[in-house]
Amino acid sequence: MKRILVIDDDWAIGQIVQISLKAIAGWEVIVATSGQDGIDKALIEHPDAILLDMMMPGMDGVTTLKVMRSHSVFESLPIILLTAKAQIHEKQQFSELPINGMITKPFTAPDLVKQMRSLLNWNE
Repeated sequence: MKRILVIDDDWAIGQIVQISLKAIAGWEVIVATSGQDGIDKALIEHPDAILLDMMMPGMDGVTTLKVMRSHSVFESLPIILLTAKAQIHEKQQFSELPINGMITKPFTAPDLVKQMRSLLNWNE
């Protein structure tokens, strides 16, 4: 069973993602509510992939990503950005980051799973 770590400061989004990924894909989902919480949980839980919100107070998604990528344990861990920012210049900025892809909010549960499977090459 795949294990996904969702890092999002919005508790409701975390719950929606958790329910969606579990119900549709059968994946185990761990939820973290801040960048630091996500880093700590990733070190303990060893997820197969991370879904990372970009806009969070304190440590935002870009900072969280940079901290994670600086640790050798996270070098090859698939990370997908979850963002409400969909402007062309923002997408270009994100495309230069060491990520596996980006999913834009809002999303439907089936589309979330479909996009994650595609970005991660998990054709289950």
